[in-house]
Amino acid sequence: MMQQLLGRLHPLIVHLPIGFIILALLLQWYDRKANDWSKIISLVYFWAGISAVMACISGYLQYQSEGYSYDSVKWHLWSGIITAIFCFAMHLKLVPKKGANFLVEAPISILSVVAFILISFTGHQGGNITHGEEYLVEPLPNAVKSMLGYEVIEEKELALTEENWEKALVYEEVIQPILSSKCVSCHNPKKDKGGLLLHSKEGILKGGESGDVLASHSEESELFARMVLPMKDDDHMPPEGKKQPTKEEIKLIAAWMDAGHPFEGTVKESGLKKDLFTSFFPSKSYKGHPEMEVLEASQDSIQSIEKFGIYVDPISESTHFLSVSCINKPDFKDEDFEKLIPIRQQIAQLDLGGTQVTDAIFEKLVQLPNLSTLKLDNTSLTGNGIVALKNLEHLHIINLSGSSFDQPTDIFNSFKTLEKVYLFETKVDKNGPKSLKDGQIVLDYGGYDLPPIPSDSIIY
Repeated sequence: MMQQLLGRLHPLIVHLPIGFIILALLLQWYDRKANDWSKIISLVYFWAGISAVMACISGYLQYQSEGYSYDSVKWHLWSGIITAIFCFAMHLKLVPKKGANFLVEAPISILSVVAFILISFTGHQGGNITHGEEYLVEPLPNAVKSMLGYEVIEEKELALTEENWEKALVYEEVIQPILSSKCVSCHNPKKDKGGLLLHSKEGILKGGESGDVLASHSEESELFARMVLPMKDDDHMPPEGKKQPTKEEIKLIAAWMDAGHPFEGTVKESGLKKDLFTSFFPSKSYKGHPEMEVLEASQDSIQSIEKFGIYVDPISESTHFLSVSCINKPDFKDEDFEKLIPIRQQIAQLDLGGTQVTDAIFEKLVQLPNLSTLKLDNTSLTGNGIVALKNLEHLHIINLSGSSFDQPTDIFNSFKTLEKVYLFETKVDKNGPKSLKDGQIVLDYGGYDLPPIPSDSIIY
């Protein structure tokens, strides 16, 4: 246990000789003309040698206790030992001792370059052990990697849409992009960890040192089993610190295996269901206003509306769209809508909740071409005529909670961009459909019951 503890101090200790050597080289450069600091620089090299010996010992203990192979550490180990010896040699060179006359003739400038090369090489070899040989070049563009002589395996993006997902090639356009971005960095012809190659069909089918990685069912697959292991497990794949696949990607790979891991054909031909792919479709999330530009509303018009008792606020600094609220104007009536006409192009959010509006307001609301969120909660309207809003191209949310709304919910099927309708405490049956248009429109009836928790029984 003590051996392992001391070994794990190596990544900390190893920075001491690096710091001492860099300091010594900087002092040498600064003192290159006066040569007044030889004793100080010699002392720095002495401590560089001492700390390098400590780093060598802790590194050797780590190699022994952590199961590294000799081939993986030999260059780092021996270059570290040579660096330690060289530090003591530089110490003797700068302040010659009896019996070290053979060092006097060596040019200090050349020895300094050698010291820099040694520490750079040793550090690089250590970095290769902990982070992999291509750690530094991995972020570089593929064109630069090719120019430097590194083999480049192109990463394909998983690009699916509502329109093309069924036509996508199941392996080349779905599975391979996931493996390329999450697994191939450790399983390619240049770095075949575990003898496994995941950059090609042939490599996947061949398997690795543990045998086949595919099976007739995902739960029997070595590849899938390693992906779902706890992150701290040594057998988890990809290893901790590497880019991890998402839950949706893992689920998709499992479904592909369960479908017989086909390498040919389309998604439709493989029989994979749509719900496996929807999370990969481009996001169309509602941002509170249309994704377009409008002219800024007249400040005179805004001030006139605010004097009437209606709040008018900008939605954000990046847009001229406005949020209008009658929260402090409960006596707002249908005919008062005319007050809003001067800013009708800029209104994206309108709150008429708790006001005196009736069903006649729907014919007026169609004059707001960029309306995105409409709140009509706690009003007496029944919804008769609400279908007039179906042509509003940016209407995403309607709140009818606490109103007298009693229309059949299927009237919302004709709305172009509607995403959510709140129907809590209306006259609509709360056991009705929870969504429309294949999930595009969510009907929220509210009335959620939270499960009890132990603290609920505490009497304060």
